[in-house]
Amino acid sequence: MIILVCDPFHPSLPEKLSRFGEVTDDLGRLSEADVALVRSKTKCTAEWMDKAPNLKLIVRGGVGLDNIDLEAAKARGIEVRNTPEASSVAVAELAMTLLLALANPIIQGHLGMKEGKWLKKELKRKELYGKTLGLLGIGRIGNETARRAAAFGMEIVAYDPYVKSHDLARLAGLEEMVSGSDFISLHVPLTDQTRGMVNRDLISRMKDGVGIVNTCRGGIIDEEAVAEALESGKIGGYATDVWLSDPPDPSSPILKAPNTVLLPHIGASTAENLLRIGEIIERILEEFSGK
Repeated sequence: MIILVCDPFHPSLPEKLSRFGEVTDDLGRLSEADVALVRSKTKCTAEWMDKAPNLKLIVRGGVGLDNIDLEAAKARGIEVRNTPEASSVAVAELAMTLLLALANPIIQGHLGMKEGKWLKKELKRKELYGKTLGLLGIGRIGNETARRAAAFGMEIVAYDPYVKSHDLARLAGLEEMVSGSDFISLHVPLTDQTRGMVNRDLISRMKDGVGIVNTCRGGIIDEEAVAEALESGKIGGYATDVWLSDPPDPSSPILKAPNTVLLPHIGASTAENLLRIGEIIERILEEFSGK
């Protein structure tokens, strides 16, 4: 069995997988690969799969499968697996980090100090305690975010049509959730139904000055609409780790908008998470090799 590692994983992974066959990161050997390990960078299109006639399994290290053409894989008899349980803690912790960065001008204060500026009077903070956090989606990552926000004393309300009850969050309709939230954290997969979901209409129903955190997918928002709302102050702050593409197009309006906190898609990039992903991949390959 030839296992092709297409994207960066934990350095220990190749040795751990060597018991299943030859492990290589030589992308020129795609045509020989039986198994391909990918993260978000590799785009597993139909054309990509056509270059891999021996491919039987694609494992996506992470949650979203929007970089894999699932219909094309099915038509070619290629099994597709992912590791959704691995990344929950890492991404939820980053969501809370971004939430705290919206409430506290840490970046501005740090840069001011580096430039010799004492901005004690200029910089204003907010407390998370007693504020309402709205969760757009409360699956694995949304649930872990809710647990952490509850520890800060936040009131949590969630919209998720697939969840009927929750121990920490009050479930509500979409309009009720967005209209009553001081902060909104996005935790939905990118689908035809969710693409561009945070648009001008939805933003118009939000509280003035709302803070939005995005650690799911850049395509969930309408970038033009969010940038306009940041300029007007309707959105008080937008903190994101995700983009329409990695890296984003230099013309993205989010890059030039005010009151933002911007990261280069590092939500799943903790050493601990990469180790968890590796452990799950080992289990997947054990199942696969036993078939």
